[in-house]
Amino acid sequence: MVVLTKIYTKTGDAGDTSLGDLSAVSKDAIRVCAYGCVDEANSILGISLLHSQNKDIQAILLRIQNDMFDCGADLCVPQTDKDLGYQPLRMTLQQT
Repeated sequence: MVVLTKIYTKTGDAGDTSLGDLSAVSKDAIRVCAYGCVDEANSILGISLLHSQNKDIQAILLRIQNDMFDCGADLCVPQTDKDLGYQPLRMTLQQT
């Protein structure tokens, strides 16, 4: 399980944000918009999960939420040849 201990940097007030490879992009860049949309859709799944009483549907929603979290993480780190010092999370063929 991924544990997030800090999800803010206080460096985005000038209209830029950093991606997972630490490159700076505009907050309205297509990549940022894409993972923002994934995050919004994921939050709707969370609301659906909250209101579902069906265990089978809950299991499906949790799986989709996990896959969407992975998708957002994948989108956050551009494909690059530079050494990031870590292995970025990438979607698997089974998740697509």
